[in-house]
Amino acid sequence: MPAQSKSQQKAAGAALAAKRGEQKKSDLKGPARQMEKSMSEKELDDMASGKRKRKPDHKS
Repeated sequence: MPAQSKSQQKAAGAALAAKRGEQKKSDLKGPARQMEKSMSEKELDDMASGKRKRKPDHKS
């Protein structure tokens, strides 16, 4: 499932980096922390990939 907003996509990217060990898990905040715990690496990759053009900043 691709992200529906730019903020979702950024949070998924941060969570994916932490899951892969490229970033400290303790540095995650808010939704990124929840995503890291509840989603698989493949799900996070799907959500973080894709273009940001024409996506809203936040999901309404």
